[in-house]
Amino acid sequence: MSSDFLSVIHPGERKGREKDGSKQVYPVLPVRDTVLFPHAVLPLTVGRESSIQLVQSLGEEKTIIVVAQREARMDTPQPADLYAVGTLATVHKVVKMPNQSLFVFTEGTERVKLTDFDQSTPYMKSAVEVIDDVDPEKSPEAEALQRNILAQFQHIVTASPTLSDELQTIALNIDEPGRLVDFIASSLPILSTIDKQELLETPDVMARMTRMNRHLAKELEVQQLRNKIQSEVQDQVQQSQRDYYLREQMKAIQKELGELDEGQKDIEELREKLEAAGMPEAVKKEGLKELNRLSRMSPMAPDYSITRNYIEWLVVLPWTKSSGSEVDIARAKEILDEDHYDLKKVKERILDYLAVRRLKPDMKGPILCFVGPPGVGKTSLGRSIARALGRKFQRISLGGMHDEAEIRGHRRTYIGAMPGQIMQSLRRAETNDPVFMLDEVDKLGRDFRGDPSSALLETLDPEQNFSFRDNYLDVPFDLSKVLFICTANMLDPIPEPLRDRMEIIELTGYTEDEKVHIAFRYLIPRQIKENGIEEKDIEFPEAAVRSMVRHYTHEAGVRKLEQWIGTVCRKQARRIAEGLTDKLVVTPAVIQEFLGGIKVRVDTEIAERTKRPGVAVGLAWTPAGGDILFIEASRMKGKGGFTMTGQIGEVMQESMQAALTWVRSNAKLLSLKEDFNTEVDLHIHIPAGAIPKDGPSAGVTLATTLVSLMTDTIIRPLTAMTGEITLSGNVLPVGGIKEKFLAARRAGVRDIILPEENRLNVEEDLLPEQLAGVTIHYARRIEDVLAIALPDALKPRVLEEVIQQEPPVTQVPEAAHA
Repeated sequence: MSSDFLSVIHPGERKGREKDGSKQVYPVLPVRDTVLFPHAVLPLTVGRESSIQLVQSLGEEKTIIVVAQREARMDTPQPADLYAVGTLATVHKVVKMPNQSLFVFTEGTERVKLTDFDQSTPYMKSAVEVIDDVDPEKSPEAEALQRNILAQFQHIVTASPTLSDELQTIALNIDEPGRLVDFIASSLPILSTIDKQELLETPDVMARMTRMNRHLAKELEVQQLRNKIQSEVQDQVQQSQRDYYLREQMKAIQKELGELDEGQKDIEELREKLEAAGMPEAVKKEGLKELNRLSRMSPMAPDYSITRNYIEWLVVLPWTKSSGSEVDIARAKEILDEDHYDLKKVKERILDYLAVRRLKPDMKGPILCFVGPPGVGKTSLGRSIARALGRKFQRISLGGMHDEAEIRGHRRTYIGAMPGQIMQSLRRAETNDPVFMLDEVDKLGRDFRGDPSSALLETLDPEQNFSFRDNYLDVPFDLSKVLFICTANMLDPIPEPLRDRMEIIELTGYTEDEKVHIAFRYLIPRQIKENGIEEKDIEFPEAAVRSMVRHYTHEAGVRKLEQWIGTVCRKQARRIAEGLTDKLVVTPAVIQEFLGGIKVRVDTEIAERTKRPGVAVGLAWTPAGGDILFIEASRMKGKGGFTMTGQIGEVMQESMQAALTWVRSNAKLLSLKEDFNTEVDLHIHIPAGAIPKDGPSAGVTLATTLVSLMTDTIIRPLTAMTGEITLSGNVLPVGGIKEKFLAARRAGVRDIILPEENRLNVEEDLLPEQLAGVTIHYARRIEDVLAIALPDALKPRVLEEVIQQEPPVTQVPEAAHA
């Protein structure tokens, strides 16, 4: 209830009853968020049906018990829902309100404890025990505490705009400490119901005064802080008003003198920059419109900084500024060859672009996409292209980006809005024709904030990007002169519309010889320089580098190889720092000491694992390049069961079923019983079970594995194969031939069986030096494959027919074998 209704009864006017020690029963009136103290008058609004009946049932005896509820939201409280201590009160006046509720004026008389509830309906009645105050002994401490409470209360009343000054006068006229605390508790609205109830339940006056002193001290501190904050705010408001008046006066004086103030100077500078930026007329018109709007704003306006930032973005963009360098094709070819080994297709495509640009300077920039395994030089190639073209280079990492606004910017209505990465990179490049490297475009994400790959559709389309609109700037910008280069490890995650806009250039892995060449030409000099040593301090013989490539790396690129070379260089740097200045010659023994034991056993793994029937070597394509794939089969007594394991996908499972069906349907050809599988259970497993595998290219390998197992014949040593199989035994072409071939070569394979229709891929993608030392066999049917891999498994008559029909073999002498 509001404190305006609170008053106190003078000690001489106290109404009570004689305490004869007997328990009496009184009606109980539950109240919400209200505590009635003795000697206080409190108006109560009674609206519950049970409470109305209680008030209406009062006769001559106007005494009731007023007690607070524990939970204010409860409409029908039970005895357990009430506090155990309440106040005995006398009802002085009852006023009926228009809404049928009652307005009751009550006067507290004594603290009481509710003991036994005799009635619960229609309203509660309870017996009570009177709780007498335990007055403190007169002492300096008690008197000091009482005075302190009174002084604090006076301070609070004086500082509070809602408390009447009469409360101070009433408090000064109360001598009893217990009544003083009760009066203050009933007068302060800042005390919570729980705090008031605790004071009501404290009969010890000394403890009650201590508790009240603590509450008053806390409230006084809060009031002081509030006053301090209010004073600071008031000072700031006055200061801002003073600054405004002074600024207006200064403007008037400068106007009279014919001078411009700082704000007007900034506006004029921005206007000059807008005129000199060389932007299109439509953009210039928009910029001047915003500039005029800015000139009418107060610098204190919230939109001032937003508008100014927008104009500054417009004037710093390179609307007409280009690199303007002369196209030198010979110099560009020299730079590309200097920075990267091989990569002929990429280099030729860049030189073709330069040649066309020389003939047609206003041509649109191509959109290239380098696809290949990690570590083959995609990102560094973009930097090299920029250097060859004489242009600025900007790299934007798209890996994990999942907000469309990162590409196209945020609208100016948002707090902290700014342009997207495209416009930010143009600002950093300071030219309108830089080389943009969009790195890891296959790792773009998407969520509720938009799809960045869809935002790239306009950016990477030469027919649209001449009028690219950033959401923040909302004016067209010509991106057609920008050379966009994207990189990806694989094409599958890239949406088809985005893939269609890019010219795909595949960068495949390196052979052992190429890695050795790259190591001597690029990696070793770079690591020697980065680790603070000199060429005279360390020597890498070719045999040592070849050993590192063969036994310590198993990758398509050279990133891991560079890490191992860096490790060796750091070891030598440490030796020099420790005082050992002799030159280090890196031998296989040194490599084993520095790098540990051999990590990859490519020379012996295939030979060891294919020593028994039922094990074949397949070829697989992965985002990190090609890899070899071991396929193992086993049989045991059973009833024709067929088990497939190795975390394989549905397509590969179907290939296994097709391979088994072909073997069963051609049992006579293989000298097997037609019902050979009815008495055995077959199990095909592809090791590395933690890696998911799928695709149809292992079909011929699966069929060869089953034939090897059932005929108890060992497959031709160091032979690998790939190709899809049909139920009729045809061998269909597959993809990733170059990656698979290089993986087989790295693993020490000597014979590779490929589908006949992949012959063109071999001739186009593989160089003669890469083919050296490996024999490639082409097959149209599975019988051709078995004739090469398992010549003893077929019947002699059939074998003769197969050999007569066998396609020519591609074989290169061993001379260039690495």
